[in-house]
Amino acid sequence: MTKAELVRKLAGKINLNRKQAKIVINAMIQSISDSLARGDRVEIRGFGSFNIRERNARTAHNPRSREMVKIQAKRVPFFKAGNDLRKIVNNKCLK
Repeated sequence: MTKAELVRKLAGKINLNRKQAKIVINAMIQSISDSLARGDRVEIRGFGSFNIRERNARTAHNPRSREMVKIQAKRVPFFKAGNDLRKIVNNKCLK
């Protein structure tokens, strides 16, 4: 599902026009992004949680040239699905 499809579905479900639905979705995404940037954890009950994981610096190689490359330490966003979401996905996939 793309962001545009999500806007369309939200607009149809809660009787908003597409412009209003887009504002709501953008605000939600921005709020989650801002919280993660501050290092906070975001939990949406029944859906899942977002947090930041630290990746250590490491040495890797470029598969094309076989040249060794140093990769700096970084922070990456991580999503863990909630139990309700897992149940929905598993039941829909098994049918």
